[in-house]
Amino acid sequence: MGRNYSLVTEEIIKDIKERKEVPSLLLHSCCAPCSSSVLEYLSRFFRITVFFYNPNITNKDEFQKRLAEQKKFINVFKTKYPVKLLEGTYDVRRFFDFAENLKDEREGGLRCFLCYKMRMEETVQIASKEKYDYFATTLTLSPLKNAERINEIGKDLEKIYQISYLYSDFKKKDRYKRSIELSREYHLYRQNYCGCVYSK
Repeated sequence: MGRNYSLVTEEIIKDIKERKEVPSLLLHSCCAPCSSSVLEYLSRFFRITVFFYNPNITNKDEFQKRLAEQKKFINVFKTKYPVKLLEGTYDVRRFFDFAENLKDEREGGLRCFLCYKMRMEETVQIASKEKYDYFATTLTLSPLKNAERINEIGKDLEKIYQISYLYSDFKKKDRYKRSIELSREYHLYRQNYCGCVYSK
């Protein structure tokens, strides 16, 4: 049985509260709906910058639509500490450089793991350069994504870049369900595929 990453998040937050700190967090977001309940949870404890970096979204109109929804949610959602947005570069070629050779991989396989790593590594590089205290990703909210593997990637990047990774399994504690509720409440566009042409 794998590690309870939801409990690990709670332990990290407990330690932060005991130190009476409000650390900075660069949070990679795949879309507004997935960020919704994650922001509701984490914005009570962190000063968050949402990093929208998703070159895997292979249709530019779709990318722009999801980015607009992310902006909308951040602008209207009330949080204890202000949440900022950082727009990543849209470079779909970066995705296809590794994904084209893996187009026949099953959904949730190696192609997806490399895609997670690409987005998380871009996040940690910026977090390291800009001196954030933590980096994290909303990817673990999805019931269709392997939280164990995502956290393994985060652990490896934490060692390489010497910046704390916020371990997570955000789908736990009914947060995936909550993201659906918030999406309805704020009229967020919920896409029915991850983003790349292969998942579509």
